Amino acid sequence: MVNVILLERVEKLGQMGQVVKVRPGYARNYLLPQKKALRATKENLTYFEKQRVQLEAGNLQRRSEAEQVAQKLNGLFVVVIRQAGESGQLYGSVSARDIADAVTAAGFTITRGQVVLDKPIKTLGLHKLRVALHPEVGVQVTANVAQSAEEAEMQSKGVDPLRLAQEAAARAAEEQAAAPAKDAAG
Repeated sequence: MVNVILLERVEKLGQMGQVVKVRPGYARNYLLPQKKALRATKENLTYFEKQRVQLEAGNLQRRSEAEQVAQKLNGLFVVVIRQAGESGQLYGSVSARDIADAVTAAGFTITRGQVVLDKPIKTLGLHKLRVALHPEVGVQVTANVAQSAEEAEMQSKGVDPLRLAQEAAARAAEEQAAAPAKDAAG
């Protein structure tokens, strides 16, 4: 385990200025390159204390900017068109990059690292997910995953296009089954 000083709030780890123990790979591959932390040495501790006011001011400014964007972005609906099987299973999945591209196309520039996906999206439908604009500011975005723009429109109104297609197929099968019986009777 390695001790690091957090330069900003890191979700599920700690607040700015805390000295925390993390695994060496997490520090080396994520926290240090992303400038989210410094190694906890005496020199870095004194450097951090000198820079603390500037770091906190910069953090407050980024947070207030993120809150302004959050007011506009919260509750956004984005449409992602994908091919899928008859059961609604996607051929592949919708990734954080796909969501980031859709949100960017809607007029808000975000990166795929800001999209929080608990699990990959592998089915058609409406999926709620979180976008972290800042370590302390997150918003809810709904991804409407559909096979076409018409299907996306139906899903947004609460209609399930897959169920409609299955019902139509069932009706067609009943009509076909009834047709030979009429021919035999007639």
